[in-house]
Amino acid sequence: MENEATFIQRSQKGDLDAFNQLVLHYQGQVYNLALRMLGNQASAADAAQEAFISAYQAIASFHGGNFRSWLLRITANACKDMMRSARARPSLSLESLVEPNPGNIPQSSAESPEDFALRSELGAEIQRGLDSLPAEQRLAVVLIDVQGYSYEEAAQVMGASLGTVKSRLSRARERLRDYLRQHGELLPAQFRLEG
Repeated sequence: MENEATFIQRSQKGDLDAFNQLVLHYQGQVYNLALRMLGNQASAADAAQEAFISAYQAIASFHGGNFRSWLLRITANACKDMMRSARARPSLSLESLVEPNPGNIPQSSAESPEDFALRSELGAEIQRGLDSLPAEQRLAVVLIDVQGYSYEEAAQVMGASLGTVKSRLSRARERLRDYLRQHGELLPAQFRLEG
């Protein structure tokens, strides 16, 4: 982002317009992380909003470094807080009962309705697999395998050592593999794991 440092400095002085520029630039990344962590659009929107509010309130404490990592760490923490809260008082989302396209996966014009349905089904099953992981393992998979961050940046976001990130990612991949093997009958035939 061009002039990011300027927007940060102005935000630290209370300039809401400057902070809004940062929000506009990072809102997609923040929302996508929250969506993959929480698996629900409404919860992801709430977590993203909470993350930006927290970031604005704490921006004076940002003293350089990678702003995106700092912001995504706040987002991950907001998601973990929501997950803890949801475990304390579980509820069923009306959206999950009526939404035929979990994750709001867009259909390509070159894709047949059958291929779209299969891809949506696969995406939903992978999201259920992600939802089955402990929060720290899920965060590692989302950051590295889904969003393509480097191990180093994931370590910054997670506030963990590189070795810890690699260990969590390895365990998460193993658990996802096991989950997909156990639920293979729910996957479209071409995506089922053998063995």
